[in-house]
Amino acid sequence: MNIEPQADSSSRLTRRGILQLSGAAVTATGVVTLPATSAFAAQGSANWDKVFPKSSRVDHRKVSFRTRYGITLSGDLYLPKDRGGGRLPALAISGPFGAVKEQSSGLYAQTMAERGFAAIAFDPSFTGESGGEPRNVASPDINTEDFGAAVDYLGLQSFVDRQRIGVIGICGWGGMALNAVAVDKRVKAVVAVTMYDMTRVMSKGYNDSVTLEERTKTPEQLGQQRWQDAERGAPAYGPPMNELNGGEAQFLVDYHGYYKTPRGFHPRSVNSNSSWTVTNPLSFMNMPLLSYIKEIAPRPMLLIHGEKAHSRYFSETAFAAAAEPKELVMIPGANHVDLYDREDKIPFDRIAAFFSRGL
Repeated sequence: MNIEPQADSSSRLTRRGILQLSGAAVTATGVVTLPATSAFAAQGSANWDKVFPKSSRVDHRKVSFRTRYGITLSGDLYLPKDRGGGRLPALAISGPFGAVKEQSSGLYAQTMAERGFAAIAFDPSFTGESGGEPRNVASPDINTEDFGAAVDYLGLQSFVDRQRIGVIGICGWGGMALNAVAVDKRVKAVVAVTMYDMTRVMSKGYNDSVTLEERTKTPEQLGQQRWQDAERGAPAYGPPMNELNGGEAQFLVDYHGYYKTPRGFHPRSVNSNSSWTVTNPLSFMNMPLLSYIKEIAPRPMLLIHGEKAHSRYFSETAFAAAAEPKELVMIPGANHVDLYDREDKIPFDRIAAFFSRGL
């Protein structure tokens, strides 16, 4: 259902409150104008529709699978062409927050398949080609489950060694990946790249700068928005983001440079061509991720972040809270979005070596 954002003063106030409290979360999502519809998501594409070139060393096909909550997820499965007849180690990959599998996660999956892994990049619930209504809403619980469902799918494939499954999460799905692996003991190793803890940033803002007074105002405003949504029978969607008017912080320019240009634009991406529901922050403000990050151990964890990224403190905090075995790799000179697609900066060989040891 395509819903134009409301223009009344109450809706504007709600958005202002969201930006005051969790502007980081909204900018990380990069909302634009209209949500993708489930009808559009269901159409899919039999052609190559990624923002990166197709590898001649990899076989690709579209797949789908269901979550514990009955939502059908859509994925792109990548397999090495020269895979022989043995069972492969496998990876479930998603992110960034508000992106689709045709963007960064697909690049990661294809590249890891070139290195000998079965890899699936999937659209989270309510986004891209995956199911779920309303469109373009996120949940720390449901999106954690999305990773578990991808592990379900991989473990049922005859070409996968289900004792050798790992997870990669990018940006906001880095936090979801760590959260999923803490509880899903089937996963033997996890990598989080340029990680955001979406519950932290939506409840506390960047660098935990939000005051209690500011935090209190936002759920009050979102509660009023819920009344409006209930009266209309459909959610309102947020204002455009990742559109530059001049004077923005550099990291916002960086988001625009990926999502809104040919470098990374994709029509199904919330960040490129759509928007989140106005009330999207509610569950993130009340359900902290990473509460049990220590329980990833004794399975290995690798965190990768850009030295110049505005978001590096998320990985640093997670690393400090986690138990051994753990690694934190800082990429010299890299910003947050460099690790979405800059193959000269993403340490794919190191990631492959990590999983080869850990799986």
